[in-house]
Amino acid sequence: MLKEKRVAFHTLGCKLNFSETSTIARQCEKEGFNRVDFQEEAEIYVLNTCSVTDNADKECRRLIKKAKERSPEAYIAIIGCYAQLQPEEIAALDGVDLVLGATEKFKLPTYIHSLLQDESVETVHSCEIEEADHFEGAYSIGDRTRAFLKVQDGCDYKCTYCTIPQARGISRSDRLENVLKNAKEISDKGVKEIVLTGVNIGDYGKGELGNKKHEHTFLNLVEALDQVEGISRMRISSIEPNLLKNETIDFVSQSDLFVPHFHIPLQSGSNKLLGLMRRRYKRELYVERVERIKAKIPNCCIGVDVIVGFPGETDELFMETYHFLNELDVSYFHVFSYSERANTVAAEMEEVVPKNVRSKRSKMLRVLSAKKKRKFYEENIGKKGKVLFEFENKNGFIQGFTENYVKVKVPYDPSLKNQTVDVEMTEIDNEDGLMMAKLLFVPQIINE
Repeated sequence: MLKEKRVAFHTLGCKLNFSETSTIARQCEKEGFNRVDFQEEAEIYVLNTCSVTDNADKECRRLIKKAKERSPEAYIAIIGCYAQLQPEEIAALDGVDLVLGATEKFKLPTYIHSLLQDESVETVHSCEIEEADHFEGAYSIGDRTRAFLKVQDGCDYKCTYCTIPQARGISRSDRLENVLKNAKEISDKGVKEIVLTGVNIGDYGKGELGNKKHEHTFLNLVEALDQVEGISRMRISSIEPNLLKNETIDFVSQSDLFVPHFHIPLQSGSNKLLGLMRRRYKRELYVERVERIKAKIPNCCIGVDVIVGFPGETDELFMETYHFLNELDVSYFHVFSYSERANTVAAEMEEVVPKNVRSKRSKMLRVLSAKKKRKFYEENIGKKGKVLFEFENKNGFIQGFTENYVKVKVPYDPSLKNQTVDVEMTEIDNEDGLMMAKLLFVPQIINE
């Protein structure tokens, strides 16, 4: 009977959440559950939530409603950051049967079994966040040509706008031998690219028990992963500027496996606002990092996170950020409008920026980001690169990314799926902004 039980997953938020959802889903499959798409009918729906912005909370509620409309008798389990931060609030939502916090989510199959056998089971299972000091390894597989490999969790930083330390606990890292084991498992499944992920991956090296030191640093991790066989490329996800050391930049510049792409949170180009945010660097350090990268890896793609509308951000301070980004040699931005989060220092600050002003500033930076991205793509026209093609047929084209994160499309050819192919980038398609390319080599796929 258990094998007839269908379970569907949906993930909100970051790459780290995707890696954990995939691992938890595999646990359920090992226990005999049949995983189906979230749009299909199922007996159990699982939402892995984010709580970085108010929109993430609203989307969670919307998806709960949709799942109940699709399968009125289904059980609904909510896991992830929102579940840890607001368990009682979520438990009170109509249709929610199970809420699992930061550590309990990795025991989901056990809780589902209990739910199926006893309808009176408690709804909320959430630890005190101080208890979340054990590292749980995870990686995503099967959903993309890329796999997200979790190497670190939690955060010891106290940024005034952020709830992640409350949702995920202290900084802690996976053991190097376990990271390498997981990377080998990913490689054995035919995945071509691994993206290293965590809450604060540059902090890699903190042990499973708080500040207990590993014998390894982030540089040691990168050097060890550079030796993994069967993977075409490794990508470093978001890394704090103060933790992105020159040694790491230099190593990536010489590596055949690690790609020329960094995503470095900035949050503000104003030192005054960086201080109010309790960030651990000033804008001058950020400039140093960008200049070092571009000197060592001229074709490197650099992405930026930036927050607009933080309390105290006057028009003058916003324009300071705008001009700073305009002059910086970066490739694109992820722009976030500041969102008040309960139990944060920033939520109590004065000089609140009206939401319509936040929206206007966000649009200004998104336009600037589009110009930056266009300029970066134009610089790549006529250059050669390697593209890892994805699976979908999108309007007669197959798409993929170069090592330095240029999104390329060529006429659809199923033999290109999950293949790394040499191309020459020819022109930008003005309709969708993607790079058109000419194949320099078409792999011959032999069906075994």
